[in-house]
Amino acid sequence: MYCFQCEEAAKNEACTARGVCGKPEETADLQDLLIYVSKGIAVYGDILREQGTVDKEAARFIRQALFVTVTNVAWDDDAIIDWIEEGLDVRAAVRERVGTADLGTLPDCATWTPADEEALMAKALSDEVRITATEDEDVRSLRELLIIGCKGIAAYADHAAVLDYEEDEIDGFLIEALASTTQDLKTDDMIALVMKAGDVAVETMALLDEAHTSTYGHPEMTEVSIGVGENPGILISGHDMKDMEELLEQTEGTGVDVYTHGEMLPANYYPAFKGYDHFVGNYGGSWWRQNEEFESFNGPILLTTNCLTPVKKRNTYLDRLFTTGVVSYPGAEHIAERPDGGAKDFSAVIELAKESTPPEEIESGTIVGGFAHNQVMALADEVVEAVKSGAIKRFVVMGGCDGRHKTRNYYTEVAENLPDDTVILTAGCAKYRYNKLDLGDIGGIPRILDAGQCNDSYSLAFIALKLKEAFELDDINELPISYNIAWYEQKAVAVLLALLSLGVKGMRLGPTLPAFLSPGVAKVLVENFDIKPIGTVEDDVAAMMQGQ
Repeated sequence: MYCFQCEEAAKNEACTARGVCGKPEETADLQDLLIYVSKGIAVYGDILREQGTVDKEAARFIRQALFVTVTNVAWDDDAIIDWIEEGLDVRAAVRERVGTADLGTLPDCATWTPADEEALMAKALSDEVRITATEDEDVRSLRELLIIGCKGIAAYADHAAVLDYEEDEIDGFLIEALASTTQDLKTDDMIALVMKAGDVAVETMALLDEAHTSTYGHPEMTEVSIGVGENPGILISGHDMKDMEELLEQTEGTGVDVYTHGEMLPANYYPAFKGYDHFVGNYGGSWWRQNEEFESFNGPILLTTNCLTPVKKRNTYLDRLFTTGVVSYPGAEHIAERPDGGAKDFSAVIELAKESTPPEEIESGTIVGGFAHNQVMALADEVVEAVKSGAIKRFVVMGGCDGRHKTRNYYTEVAENLPDDTVILTAGCAKYRYNKLDLGDIGGIPRILDAGQCNDSYSLAFIALKLKEAFELDDINELPISYNIAWYEQKAVAVLLALLSLGVKGMRLGPTLPAFLSPGVAKVLVENFDIKPIGTVEDDVAAMMQGQ
């Protein structure tokens, strides 16, 4: 095992025996093998891409396989083995479509075939599938930065594909990127691919924004209840809005309420979901609190994507935990994929809910969100006037991920210590560090503007670009905006690369800089984009107010 893809990497270096996240070594090794097989598919897919064809089967599998290996998604080794075996079948099919052309010397990932499951497990345990098989630390760092960024892109692209929104340019890039990691490229070419990943991340988030808003309407400013009702409920967590839609449809009239958790909170902002009287609000907070919050909810929990953390010995909710899509967990019931033209069947979840007691109240009141780009643009005149008059001195983008380490209290303290003439723009679960603080408003504009899920960081970039137009500026960095980004997993890396591709400079990134950045690669990012680690709350707030 050698895993350093998330912010919890042991000693900010790597997890080598068991993940800090709880991931066992064998699970990590199987995920590495799934990436290895996906690279083999990409080798053949890239040949077809260069011939002008993006292979749909290859693209679909690579998207989902990358998503499976995102932190806190897949925990069931048997399910991961099923993915690997499917990948070998996909690789053979794509190889067949390449034809009889002379392919030269192929990498092992494109040719290795196990005789049985024992051989598959032996390969998973071998050093050659580890990222450490690449000796040069800068090459290793650039390859891993590219793959990790692609995992975020793949997750967003998969959500869009569920809603029938796909683009060959995105799928083709994922194939190109994975194939490139099997080649000996020049450093400049590898850097170019990483920067291209940023461009594609912007394109992918825009596509997912279009998929969500075309299907469910534009998010609206919404007061969301954080209390509980008297009916039994289902708690849905993750990110998948299609699952949300089908769950609401199937629970209507059953006497079962539906609550969001974690990154599903923004479902409350979409007009299409507001017509369901049994959709009552949000329960709990960030993903890392789930061992307590899933316990007290009392009803069934549906995980549509990450983040799912290990069930602890003291927990009793495993028999009411359901997974679907790319998510898996040993002992949890898995809801099968929807048939062509049909919907997923959530009847098992609903029947269990009917037998459950209502959720235990852990808080009460409301929180406000729904400030994606369309809603903010509706307030554009007020926002621009507030800036011109000096009522708003600065915006601070504090999007990204939350996490369980105490160092993340930094973000709560920054929010509390920002001057009253600043506005926080946020997206992703990082919001839970401050979205329940009473920071007031500026002339009716809330001081915390929550755009939505982590992919809705696109809205934050969109808003910044529109403000740049409104103030007739040449450079996005001339705006009174500071960026203080919290990261945890791979989707946040895609967001980071997207912001770099838009030319944003001077970002703070924390709580720690990624372990997968070698000193040489980190130096490039610092010199070209002025990326910096977080410091003390007092120093960082003062610096941001000075535009530093």
